[in-house]
Amino acid sequence: MGTLKLEPAQSRPDLLAAPVAKALTVWPEDAPIDADQVLVAPIDAGLADTAAFCEAYDVGLDVSANCVIVAGKRDGETRYAACIVLATTRADVNGAVRRRLDVRKCSFAPMDDAVRLTGMEYGGITPIGLPVDWPILVDARVAATPHVIVGSGVRHSKIAIAGPALGALPGAEVIEDLAKLIG
Repeated sequence: MGTLKLEPAQSRPDLLAAPVAKALTVWPEDAPIDADQVLVAPIDAGLADTAAFCEAYDVGLDVSANCVIVAGKRDGETRYAACIVLATTRADVNGAVRRRLDVRKCSFAPMDDAVRLTGMEYGGITPIGLPVDWPILVDARVAATPHVIVGSGVRHSKIAIAGPALGALPGAEVIEDLAKLIG
């Protein structure tokens, strides 16, 4: 995991957004890993964006996962979801995601909405601790990666977790081709 100084996330609530810390206290018993195997590392908040982070901490884009919040409307109701994709890919928002949410049009949620609804910082949003009624759509490539780096809910740290564990979060669905390769 590059040059990150990782330690058990539960021992460092100062490096987690409140919803993330709370989610770790109610970790699913049937998860493929125990909560103490979720690790966290402090980082420079100015380097939280994926490309800068990967370069500064020697982490490959192929093990860095992004959590993007998307929204679509149907019958006057806004439907939200989190999409977890590797940094080497982009979420297929108007294809796979739109179909899964069963909406006519889908887009990235406005930053203010994403921050307010998740209780997390923009640029640090993570699938751990999201609203329970939101689907967590995990690209199959993420779930197949032994260990990935994701946000921690704040910009000054990152979480290291087994990819299969992200696919086993409450409300998570592993979806083939949720994302398309960049390039």
